[in-house]
Formats: sequence, structure tokens, C-alpha cells
Amino acid sequence: MPASNPISSDPKLTVAIAGAGGYIGRWLIKEYRHKYNFVALSRQKVDQNPYPEIAWRQVELYSITSTVEALKGIDVAIYLVHSMNASTRLNQGSFEDTDLLLADNFSRAAEKNEVKQIIYLGGLLPDEPEETLSRHLKSRLEVEQTLGSCSSRLTALRASIIVGPGGSSFDMIKNLINRLPVLMCPKWTESLTQPISLKDTLTIIDSCIGNPNVFGKAIEIGSPEVMSYRNMMERTAKAMGKKRLIFSVPFFSLGLSKLWVGVFGDSPPQLVSPLVESLRHTLTVSPELAFKENEIDYQTFDEACEVALTAKDYPKMPSFFKSNSVRNTVRSIQRMPNKNRQSALWVANRYNLWLPTFFRFLINGKISKNGDLAFYLLLSKKPMLQLTMIPDRSDHQRQLFYITGGWLVKRFDYGWLEFREVLDSKYIISAIHEFVPRLPWLVYVNTQAKLHLWVMNRFKKYLEKKTY
Repeated sequence: MPASNPISSDPKLTVAIAGAGGYIGRWLIKEYRHKYNFVALSRQKVDQNPYPEIAWRQVELYSITSTVEALKGIDVAIYLVHSMNASTRLNQGSFEDTDLLLADNFSRAAEKNEVKQIIYLGGLLPDEPEETLSRHLKSRLEVEQTLGSCSSRLTALRASIIVGPGGSSFDMIKNLINRLPVLMCPKWTESLTQPISLKDTLTIIDSCIGNPNVFGKAIEIGSPEVMSYRNMMERTAKAMGKKRLIFSVPFFSLGLSKLWVGVFGDSPPQLVSPLVESLRHTLTVSPELAFKENEIDYQTFDEACEVALTAKDYPKMPSFFKSNSVRNTVRSIQRMPNKNRQSALWVANRYNLWLPTFFRFLINGKISKNGDLAFYLLLSKKPMLQLTMIPDRSDHQRQLFYITGGWLVKRFDYGWLEFREVLDSKYIISAIHEFVPRLPWLVYVNTQAKLHLWVMNRFKKYLEKKTY
């Protein structure tokens, strides 16, 4: 459904950037900071700001309340978030489920603030059924669908490798070339794609900001050159002045490929694993979805490669205050199929009834008239866990409880449990955020943490069997 208000007539749109400290975000700020009123979003509080014209707002994207506050007064929001790095000491949950929850928060917060447009930079998708996609590409599609599920109009830009200074994908290729005189490449390096330069990517993003012609559209972007990843490595080696023997072999397994790229590409496993899984697909621009808003004199791969290798004028980043967050925090996110399209309210109530029944020889559960929950060991008068229902932040699609007590809990002033519907109620997300256990850390991770995952898996199976 379209947003009710038109785009602001202010010659300078106010544009929020979620993921402002990342590769694209920082270059976008550097190149267009005088054209837009940028509001850069960061989890940490800024200390020294090198660009006074940029407003930095602190935000916790896992919190809808915090995200709503961060998007106040925003015309257009650019979403550049990928949850590849842990935000708590223990993260129980896949990157797909985490990204899904974050996108749902952002979409809800944008709708609450009547943000006119969300621009999301995701990945090229192959012309294949959704069920055949790699985990990484399927997650990108889910994020796209979720960001477009509320009233803010979505512009989804899908790109392959973006070639520019400081880009993680290109840096992987550069590091492989630097470290290995002979590159015995897995078969997936023969897959075709269309890399695009950083410069052209930024130009396209700029042309989409506040542009009603691209509202509600998915747009695939790439330079006209179609090439294999192996050819990309050969041309990168040439640009670097390195003589390298590069050839493909059919016997590299997916696991060995991840190890090979991770070790010699000098990249973290949380980045390498989903990327390598995606490279088995042909990722080229569909003519029907190609960018057509402006004529662009695309940089060639060789030109983009040269810029990436020789650039010196990098974006300036602010310094941040040291975080005062509690060290031993836990986040646990689980996705549960919701084949009967039950509401989050129904699932939360069912969980409250199911848990004491499942542990009927060990746990008692009590529900107060206002929806508060408490769980006790048998014969104990002090609760293990106490949860306070927050009615003004809950509805049929999302049920929110603050963690307010219990002898298993060390911190009562922060932390929450939620159940929410996502992707048009196709799934229910159950999540605990910023939980601080009272048990010693090593005891906790080997007992209570594992028990929680086991319990949630059992509850998931229970829901799958329910027919009403």
C-alpha cells in the first residue's frame, strides 16, 4: 500500500542510512553528503565526527522502539544491513533468521514514521525456483520481501560483486592473487556474473533516492560485461602486475572451497560461507529487471579494478565512544513454520501453556490476569524466570515481554522475549534479546543455553503438529 504523504518538497531530502559504517554506506556519505541531509545510523555513540554535515544517531536495530526513534523525520531510508557479525557474546540463531527479524523491525519502524521509500541493496538472483537458491541468496530475497511488506515503498537494488576500494568481495579476490602463485580454482569459478563498479553503484543509488519511478520495483544492476569469477581473477592479477597460473578443477567440495577462500582470501568464515554457496549460481542481470532510469557510462571491470587498487582518498569515519554494554549477553533467535497462519498472540499463549505441560514433573507456570508469566521449579516459591507483558507494544502480530526477574537472570532492567509473525505470517520468530544469565558463563553455555535450544526445537515440532 503506498505511503499517504508525498515526497518532501525540501530540495534536500532527509535520508537515513542503516549500515552507514559499512563499505557502501561510508562511500555514499563521502560522495553525496552535500546533496542530502544524511542521518547515519550506528549501534555505537559517535565521539568525533569528521563530516559535521552528517547527523549520526545511535540505534539498536534489534529493538523496534529504538529503530522507530532513529527514523523520526526521515524521507528515505537506505538499508545496507547484513547480520554477519555477532552483536552479543552468545548468538543462538542463523544469519537468515537474524536478518529476517532486523528487516521486519526496520519495515515496521519505517511505516510508523511514514517513511516514503526504503532502498535496499541486495544480491542478484538467478532465474531459478526459490527452493534451489543458496541460503545467502534466499535470505537476501526474504529481506527484500520483508522490507516491502509495510507501507513504505521499496526499491530493491540487486547487485553482484561491487568492485571498489575496500569492498570485501573484491578484497577476497585481491588477497587470493597476492598470496597464491598458482590458483587451482573450484568448478564454481566458471559461473558467470556481471560485476559493477562502486562508482556506478553509487550513481544508481543516487538516481533512486526519492524517485517515484522506482517505487515498488526490483532492479538488477551490473556492468554490461559478463564474465566468470575465474576471468575476474585473471584480470585482477593482470591489473596487479602479478603472473599467476589460474585453472579450474572439478573436485573441490563446497567445504574445501570455503576453507580455501577463507584461509587464502583472508576473510572471516561468516562472510566466506554464504558467499561461496551463492557462487554456484549464474548471477547475471535480467533484461526485464535491468536499470533503465538513466543512461550510465559504465566503468569496465579493468577500470573499476584500477580504481580499487590505487585509491587513496578513502572516506573518513567518526570515532565512537567505547561501549558500556554488559559483557555476558545472549541473543537467541529461532524461526518456526506457521503453516496454519496462527497469530503471534496465539503462539505466545500456546507456549505459556505448553512449557509447564512439557516439563510437568519439573516446572510450574503461572499467568497473571494482565498476561505476565512466571515459571517455577516444583515446590519453589521463587520464580526461575519472570516475564512482564508490555501491552502497549504488543498486538496480534507481535507479543513482547520484558525479562523482569527470576533466579536464572542476572540483569532485570534490560532484555526481552518476543514472538512475532513474519513474511505474511508464513513463519513465527521467537527471540530472546540481551539476556544476561546468572549462572557462571561456562556453566551457562553448556547447560541452560543448550537446554533452551532443545526446548525451542521441541516447541517448534509441537506447532508443526497442531492443526488448529
